[in-house]
Amino acid sequence: MGLVHATADIVPSKKQLVRSWLPSRPWADGVTKVKVVAGYRFDDPAGEVGIETIVWRTPDDVLLQVPFTYRAAPLAGAEGHLIGTMEHSVLGQRWVYDGCGDPVWAAAMVSTVLTGGTQAQVVYERDGELVQAPARLRVRGSGSPDATVPEVASVDSVVDDGSVTVVTTGPVTIRLARVVGTPLAGSSTLTGTILEDPMVLTLATLV
Repeated sequence: MGLVHATADIVPSKKQLVRSWLPSRPWADGVTKVKVVAGYRFDDPAGEVGIETIVWRTPDDVLLQVPFTYRAAPLAGAEGHLIGTMEHSVLGQRWVYDGCGDPVWAAAMVSTVLTGGTQAQVVYERDGELVQAPARLRVRGSGSPDATVPEVASVDSVVDDGSVTVVTTGPVTIRLARVVGTPLAGSSTLTGTILEDPMVLTLATLV
């Protein structure tokens, strides 16, 4: 379950962070203006790291996929994947990383794909009560609940290959479509459907 503090103040905002970071990404083609289309979250079994992927739309109607991880302290060895820091009025300072460089994101992606999992249910806290938020982007892995899931303890390499980012974890390689709609190799898949659009999108594959 992903808990969102609906009334929290976040400075800078996620949009501000991603706008300052995207121009340095080869797959973003220098874009600086984007708006949120939809997103999905995964759970961290340890409950320490926030895991959220947001799909952004550019002025040219291109969909870009950016996974974020939110941490209460810096992730050792991941300086090259740091998007920035933000102040959260409830949680305090948060270090925001490109999820592709974070082993917690990689482990969650591998587990979701191989076990046929879905996005985490998002709930908002309002006036002391938890309220479920409807999903705008529904994702599902292609595997089955009885699948064997290898342990993912580290990220060995992150390489941008055109519109795809290739994440090597040791036992598994993840191919993430940075530009949504890019063809992806691999038989184990994470697909998603944006509720406003019935088209099924391949968001990531494992090889």
